[in-house]
Amino acid sequence: MTSIPQHLRKEHELSTGARPTGAVTEQAAAANVQQMFNAIAPRYDLLNHLLSVGLDRWWWARTARTFRPILLRPEARVLDLCCGTGDMTLALMKYRPHNAGEAPVLAVDFSPEMLERGRQKFAGHNIVAIEADALHLPIEDNTLSLVTSAFGFRNLANYEEGLAELYRVLHSGGEIGILDCNQPEGLVGVIYDLYFKRILPRIGAMISNAEAYRYLPASVERFPRPKRMLEMIRAAGFRDDTWTGYTFGTAGLYRAVKP
Repeated sequence: MTSIPQHLRKEHELSTGARPTGAVTEQAAAANVQQMFNAIAPRYDLLNHLLSVGLDRWWWARTARTFRPILLRPEARVLDLCCGTGDMTLALMKYRPHNAGEAPVLAVDFSPEMLERGRQKFAGHNIVAIEADALHLPIEDNTLSLVTSAFGFRNLANYEEGLAELYRVLHSGGEIGILDCNQPEGLVGVIYDLYFKRILPRIGAMISNAEAYRYLPASVERFPRPKRMLEMIRAAGFRDDTWTGYTFGTAGLYRAVKP
């Protein structure tokens, strides 16, 4: 086992965020995740649909429908964070009013390869794609009405800083919607573990990048459980926080409001 240098141990032990194999600092974790998503971008959509048995489309649609009242407002400024190849972004567009004065939906990701595939899908839609780090968004304070993130927030190198950044860019009354995987309990949890830790990495290795699909179950295991995640959301300043489980708790939506 690789030992962690003394000066890095405190960060390694205390930081809450993604940690791919071998990454002991936030900077290394972010670089590793970015490189990984660049590598799997060509097969990302295929694997997403295959490995989720098509449930990903239903999860995106349900999440977009949840925020329909905000999305229908032409003046609402909306950000889809960690947008990847853009499927969640397009699900949000279904509820935009398509008026002449409608504010564009912003789609942000720090993987240029993923974002390029998103840009191809965005043609003809009022979407602005931005390559940027989720922890350092090029967006002014108190300006957004809604920030969504579908299966991307889990990959941030620091979850507390990610929540703080979302709080910064939202105006009062603005909402967050974080859709991500969850480790279920009971019999569903046993089946989930078997699939995610034994079957999924093998399928991923055959079609795409083996390391990336070993990272996926590890990242879900590291991600805070709903109770802890809601505590972190409240600690960031948000209120009216809820978690709604999807598909036997294998995924779920965190919602909260900036007061």
